[in-house]
Amino acid sequence: MRLSSQDAAAARPVRNGHQAAVLGHPIGHSKSPALHRAAYELIGFDCSYRAIDVTPEELPGFVRSLRAEPGWAGLSVTMPLKSAMVGQMDRTSELVQVLGVLNTVVVNYDGEGRVSLFGDNTDVAGIVGALRHGGVRDGAPALILGGGGTAAAAAAALAQLNASSATVCLRDPAKAVGVRQVAAHFGLPLEVRSWDETAAAAASAATVISTLPPHGADALASLLADDPVPRAGRVLLDAAYDPWPSGIAGEWHRQGGTVVHGLEMLIYQAVEQVRLFAGERFTDAAAVTNVMCDAVGAPRR
Repeated sequence: MRLSSQDAAAARPVRNGHQAAVLGHPIGHSKSPALHRAAYELIGFDCSYRAIDVTPEELPGFVRSLRAEPGWAGLSVTMPLKSAMVGQMDRTSELVQVLGVLNTVVVNYDGEGRVSLFGDNTDVAGIVGALRHGGVRDGAPALILGGGGTAAAAAAALAQLNASSATVCLRDPAKAVGVRQVAAHFGLPLEVRSWDETAAAAASAATVISTLPPHGADALASLLADDPVPRAGRVLLDAAYDPWPSGIAGEWHRQGGTVVHGLEMLIYQAVEQVRLFAGERFTDAAAVTNVMCDAVGAPRR
């Protein structure tokens, strides 16, 4: 078991035989190995990549083991470790400090082989890339479903897209504290509503981002079906990509809206992870994006 560190990918020394991994629990469904392996083969980065099941309770021991083992390039981090991993870092990016969660760990070694772990967050870049690919334009009002770490990343992404405002709907509005703080930090006007108001909020939103787990928005799909409205020109990004299509994605499409597959977010955030892990070997983001699309059956750009 292992882990990884540092932002300044350009300063990474050239080493042979790196290894990297995605950590989470459960993790068997992850498509990250397919994405990263395809990218590494394209750019000639000698690095293995696998999925490792790690629980929050196992995480400190995993990190200790990683620090004692040479050759790590980095880690992708998914649920339920995105918050817990932050405290294991030597340094974090400003974005992680604002969001309170990370999804990327870069491992760096000094001249004497000492390890330094740097935590970063590429989920924001993933959401921005996915929404731009789906045709989202700057200045559109948006709706976020859910209030966890991915919802916080969604708020940061919407701020980058210059959204005019955002609404967050979740079952317990008291749990929206983190999203509120992120929105305030980036100057994004934000309103928090209860789950009962979701259908009404979706009727006026030009962009909807669901950060709920699989089937988490099924009830909303039923509400949308009961009260259909024209959604042409409106974009839904559902971060949950398995099973697909989700109930809400299917209903959004039936009402004429544009649906962005959750894999799009996964692809764009993985491209940025490869940039951090591979350093100077990463020279062509478009080519990396396309081989990742091939790896998971998504259309090329």
